[in-house]
Amino acid sequence: MTDSYDIVIIGAGPGGYNCAIRAGQLGLKTAIIEKRETLGGTCLNVGCIPSKALLHASEMFTRAKQDFAGMGIKTGPIELDLPTMMAQKNDAVDGLTAGVAFLMKKNKVTTYYGTGKILAPGKVEITKAEGGTEELVTKNIVIATGSEPSTLPGIEIDETRILTNTGAIALDKVPEKLILIGAGVIGLELGSVWSRLGAEVTVLEYLDRIMPGADTEVAKTAQRIFKKQGLKFKLGQKVTGAKASKTGVTLSVEPAKGGSSEDMQADVVIVAVGRKPYTEGLGIDAVGAKTDARGVIETTDHFKVAEGVWAVGDCIDGPMLAHKAEDDGAAVAELIAGKAGHVDYNLVPSVVYTNPEIAWVGKTEEELKAAGIAYKKGHFPYKANSRARTNHETDGFVKILADAKTDQILGAHMIGVGVGEMIGEIGVAMEFGAASEDVARTSHAHPTLSEAIRQAAMDVEGWAMQM
Repeated sequence: MTDSYDIVIIGAGPGGYNCAIRAGQLGLKTAIIEKRETLGGTCLNVGCIPSKALLHASEMFTRAKQDFAGMGIKTGPIELDLPTMMAQKNDAVDGLTAGVAFLMKKNKVTTYYGTGKILAPGKVEITKAEGGTEELVTKNIVIATGSEPSTLPGIEIDETRILTNTGAIALDKVPEKLILIGAGVIGLELGSVWSRLGAEVTVLEYLDRIMPGADTEVAKTAQRIFKKQGLKFKLGQKVTGAKASKTGVTLSVEPAKGGSSEDMQADVVIVAVGRKPYTEGLGIDAVGAKTDARGVIETTDHFKVAEGVWAVGDCIDGPMLAHKAEDDGAAVAELIAGKAGHVDYNLVPSVVYTNPEIAWVGKTEEELKAAGIAYKKGHFPYKANSRARTNHETDGFVKILADAKTDQILGAHMIGVGVGEMIGEIGVAMEFGAASEDVARTSHAHPTLSEAIRQAAMDVEGWAMQM
């Protein structure tokens, strides 16, 4: 017997499950298909959530060792209990994935566990985890299959010695030497975790800078801070091969611009060179879907792949971020229900959850210069912020970019403790087309870290009052 739905969603990550929730709220008969045993996708199971649990725990470990005494807190010897740290990470994951399952029931979404495949417009086949298949009929198909880690030629992932993010959050001991391939967001976060816990971490990056896509001034400041924390950087390096043994890994490395190769030794290697859309075996050809050279599914401006077929999240264009996928999913549900779903990708913030955090939204200085847009810049250092000084957390700054003629905010770039929470203020301001003066004249509580945003906004017109 074939079940019929208004929407069938393939993939229960942030894009898929938020699409399902919104569809349920709008009264649409909805089903969601997930190949994992638990809902939540990469983000909840092996990405955003477990990595943040380890980032927080490892930061507390470092602060207890290094900072407590200076604040008048005396402790005994500080020791790492890695099994307990991993257990609390798993508890967070279990609680949140169970929460998503509850939300499916609450919003009357039918959940199928297995692998989804598009047979034709309006038809989806599920290969069930326990065996057998089932066919669903639907008015709309939503592809929300997300992404998977990219790899490099000559490197075979085994999740034992050569790891992706999946293996990197599940090590059973701290490696003595760890090499990280890729100096992007995922790599820097995972490298920070294991460095804090005692590993000697070396970061290899093909480009001549870290965090490609981030503001250059922020990236340079971040690299200086991370060096002080113990991370070693080798930029402009190309990894051409890796050989794993029972005791470690030998990497073949050469300059990206050409030159002699060298071997590097590590106990563990983490490959963090980006992610690619996951569409293998999905059957997208059956509905005439096309992908570009990167494997990204081509859509219209409103997420449409073909009549009755939509795609959201990491498998389409735009930043590969969980919150972007969430917005995509909700927008598609609204479009299917006849509402005006829309997502402005220029206003999707990016956050790196290192210590200090790094956050940005909108355009960088480099992008504005390349586009020939005249802009003004406001800048305020954390060391001049009262709360940062009292907390002994003075690394970083806030930078705001505004149109030279209209003063409309075009972007903001921050590095400092708490900026992952603070960036939302600028997102709201930009959503409403605010000028830097609007932020500058908005009262901010004192003493707070967010005052750095106000002072940077004041500095756009040259009247910052606390530096």
